[in-house]
Amino acid sequence: MLSKTDFKKEKYSTEDLRDIVRILREPGGCPWDAEQTHKSIRNGLLEEAYEVADAIDNSDNLALCEELGDLLLQVVFCSQISEEEESFTMDDVADGVCKKLILRHPHVFGSVVAETADKVLENWDAIKRDEKSQTTYYDTLASVPRAFPALMRAAKVQKRASKAGFDWELLEDAFSKIYEETAELKEAINGGNKQEIEEEFGDLLFAAVNVSRFLKVDAEQTLASATDKFMARFRAVEEAVIKSGRDMKDLSLNELDGIWDSVKDTAI
Repeated sequence: MLSKTDFKKEKYSTEDLRDIVRILREPGGCPWDAEQTHKSIRNGLLEEAYEVADAIDNSDNLALCEELGDLLLQVVFCSQISEEEESFTMDDVADGVCKKLILRHPHVFGSVVAETADKVLENWDAIKRDEKSQTTYYDTLASVPRAFPALMRAAKVQKRASKAGFDWELLEDAFSKIYEETAELKEAINGGNKQEIEEEFGDLLFAAVNVSRFLKVDAEQTLASATDKFMARFRAVEEAVIKSGRDMKDLSLNELDGIWDSVKDTAI
């Protein structure tokens, strides 16, 4: 077990990480670390998970290694807090996930046959429902965490509803819902009721996610890509305006739109 006087090692291990976090939380350790709770580090955990995803998207292995370490710290930190509360330990966390992996892979650790990835997922879903005592299809929908990004949550809820047969048969049917929700949003806007506008706008987004599911594209990722594309084109427009010796705010929307059309094919 690592102590305060034994902090110069050539190579540290996951056990050392657990000891360091314990020392930071102990009396005489770090005041900031000592006062943290599950709720206070919740956002930090989410941020680290997104930074891991960003490193993966950028194919940056050096950053991935670092960000995985930061994410692991959050897991160890949460486990340390729970151990102090006598709720569970890091070993309990590892024990739980090991048992889950073994249970959900009966084709590897048991006698079940699953020769395709689809069959594996079918078995996984069935075992998961049994584990969590999900007796109705709604139970599977309700188990999707509300903390998920909204587009991701919508797609997962729709996918689970589809397994109950509650789904459109054709892409055209899903598209028609977008037109319907657009008309209802326009009607709400004309009515001027903010609550109705928000509700109809949400319905429109939900319908758009449904179309993305039919197209087998990730709504969360495609929106992120669209935002990146907009930013690249905006930068190109601004650079063109600056090059002309003007400021964007001095140009009309039509002028800016004309520059946008001229640069959008070269910006990204």
